[in-house]
Amino acid sequence: MKVPYYIVIEPQEYKQYSKVINKKKIKVLPFSNLGQGSIPARNWVWEDAIKNGFEKHWILDDNIQYFYRMQNNQVYRIFCSNLFYIIENFVDRFENIAIAGMHYRYFFPKKTTKPPFYLNTRVYSNLLINNSLPFRWRGKFNEDTDLCLRVLKNNYCTILFNNFLAGKITTMVMKGGNTDELYKNTDKRKEFAKSLINQHPDIVKMVWRYNRWHHQVDYSKFKNIKLIYKKGVEEKLNKENNEYGLYLIKKRGHL
Repeated sequence: MKVPYYIVIEPQEYKQYSKVINKKKIKVLPFSNLGQGSIPARNWVWEDAIKNGFEKHWILDDNIQYFYRMQNNQVYRIFCSNLFYIIENFVDRFENIAIAGMHYRYFFPKKTTKPPFYLNTRVYSNLLINNSLPFRWRGKFNEDTDLCLRVLKNNYCTILFNNFLAGKITTMVMKGGNTDELYKNTDKRKEFAKSLINQHPDIVKMVWRYNRWHHQVDYSKFKNIKLIYKKGVEEKLNKENNEYGLYLIKKRGHL
């Protein structure tokens, strides 16, 4: 997709990753095997982004295969980097968006009708984060949900885009990473749900679905948090449709 990126790895992984990824794109963490899942790495990425002068940063899980656009109730695979710029451009119009990201492709079967985005809900696996937030990743389980809930409780907004989608591989299918460190030897994920209940007992409960335990969050508490335009931005917006350079390759059914 020609997206400039870095992959962040632990020291013991360098030899293996450097065989298939340009060494200039690899950032090596100053620690390894802390037993805290991805939390230390995510916080290191956040601080690294600040150190390099960025206002926001993207952090993506490593089990996302493709990205898509939902248009006219059809889903098309995207082969360019424009979708990231489009999301960034949208987020930059507002004062109070803390986190934005894309919904999962597998929730959108053909001819699905959805709004362009959901406001004030959880964002998983691909997050555009405002670096100025007074929060950091914490805990061990369900860290995406926990971070989103903390920003929402402090009257920030989150945006989950439906017009752009992430093709994430199902959790626990790939070997290594959190599959080996977090997901094995658990009581049908009960520990995951309990940890979030302990962090947010006012809005989280445990439910049994799909043969395992899940957390269930009451996001209705945040429905009244509204987006706030930056001063003068709304008046300058071009009301005409803007495709940001995207076009449909009809023979392949892809963007």
